[in-house]
Amino acid sequence: MRISINNGVTEKIEELAESWYEKYETSKDVLCEYKKFHIIAEKSGEIVGILIGYTAFSEIYVDDLVVHENYRKQGIGRMLLQKLEEHFEGKNYSNINLVTNEFQAPDFYKKCGYTLEFVRRNKKFPLLSKYFFIKWLS
Repeated sequence: MRISINNGVTEKIEELAESWYEKYETSKDVLCEYKKFHIIAEKSGEIVGILIGYTAFSEIYVDDLVVHENYRKQGIGRMLLQKLEEHFEGKNYSNINLVTNEFQAPDFYKKCGYTLEFVRRNKKFPLLSKYFFIKWLS
């Protein structure tokens, strides 16, 4: 057996992995229904904020939330999260999950109503400590 690292993940490899996951999930009477999405904030035709996430099982995951440096502190991040919540409200999803680092925005997510579940401290690089948040949908 040979084991290797493929730094440039190809579409074919991802499709193969997805088919294996789907077969396993189906055998357990569970379906992931993985779907990636993007929410974009635009001002005068220019993209100024981006939220990238995906759905899996009955949950929503935020991978990235970033606002262009010239537009920070103007409520755009909060508006992106509000649009996310509005879009998925009442669509059979139970919660939104996200992870941020110490140097990023843990306090921002608390102000937006997300609950801190736990912190994984990075002893070697404290600014890279991970904050795991959740927000339950009604």
